[in-house]
Amino acid sequence: MELTSDRLLRHQPKARKNNTGPSRFKFGAKKEEAERQRKLELIRTPVMSCYRIAVISLKGGVGKTTTTMALGATLATERQDKILAIDANPDAGTLGRRVRRETGATIRDLVQAIPQLNSYMDIRRFTSQAPSGLEIIANDVDPAVSTTFNDQDYRAALDVLGRQYPIILTDSGTGLLYSAMRGVLDLADQLIIISTPSVDGASSASTTLDWLSANGFADLVQRSVTVISGVRETGKMIKVEDIVAHFETRCRGVVVVPFDEHLAAGAEVDLDMMRPKTRDAYFDLAALVAEDIARTQQGFGNPNLPHQQLQQGFAPPQGQPQQGFVSPPQQPYTPPGGAPQPGQDWQQQPGPGQGWQQQSAPPSQDPQQNQPQHGVVPPGWTQQ
Repeated sequence: MELTSDRLLRHQPKARKNNTGPSRFKFGAKKEEAERQRKLELIRTPVMSCYRIAVISLKGGVGKTTTTMALGATLATERQDKILAIDANPDAGTLGRRVRRETGATIRDLVQAIPQLNSYMDIRRFTSQAPSGLEIIANDVDPAVSTTFNDQDYRAALDVLGRQYPIILTDSGTGLLYSAMRGVLDLADQLIIISTPSVDGASSASTTLDWLSANGFADLVQRSVTVISGVRETGKMIKVEDIVAHFETRCRGVVVVPFDEHLAAGAEVDLDMMRPKTRDAYFDLAALVAEDIARTQQGFGNPNLPHQQLQQGFAPPQGQPQQGFVSPPQQPYTPPGGAPQPGQDWQQQPGPGQGWQQQSAPPSQDPQQNQPQHGVVPPGWTQQ
């Protein structure tokens, strides 16, 4: 019999009640509410070019898949446009097990069908959707098969998917040298580095940054965000504040995610089942990611303007809210010069049939945007 959440979970707890407002996330006092509203507006920054987030770590079992799902669910809930997560793990990734599957199709099936993928509904046949609206594309559960998903396949998949989804998250494997990982890093606009509140987890995360810096991805490292996942409030063995301090010197920001029994069960991820502190942590992570989204979108105009004013000729997908993705017209996607480099995105040129061309986003003119956003460790949080 298959080992599913329906079989293994003792009971399904009732979803926690949330206030009925523009956001699922509960606002507190006036000052806190103003800060949350600022973050929410940041999270809802319009996306004019596909923004790609890679979740990586050298160590397995640290929460890459959980972070991918929870961050993706938060973005999908608060932005209310199409957000996609794909499994690029060559060792039988488990992303497909964190959502109720609507299809048995995998990323390999999608790659084989690329010549027939001409619309969003063509792609939707290969995805499963979480309650938040986040869509996922699973990988094969057989490692012997999943390893055949390589660099060329990943680039081809992102080429097609980037036309339909404004934000794509990639749940990567534990190695940095397998074939598809090169494409993951080359195409990433933002890296999320995962650590645990442990000596080996923090050391592996730091080693990941060392390797990336030494192999041509220093810019991505400086703009990356570190997530310290599964921190227990009652633990006393590990100095989590020292781990945070270390990564604050290496990354743009650090987010501490508390231990959550719902996430630890390894079943489907549902924001409503999380503890409020856990939801808040992923909300803060989404805001940190959105700061870089706003930076990369500056080449398309002021991200705070209504999307109709951002770029002539672009219109939102039918039925989508104003704050979401501004979809380009359907036309061949033929970027000249090959794959984009880290920190670069695609911009449409005015001539018909020219496709999307690569353009580096200009640096921020706002000095506050270039300041690191430090993580905050709740008092007493360490690992047991």
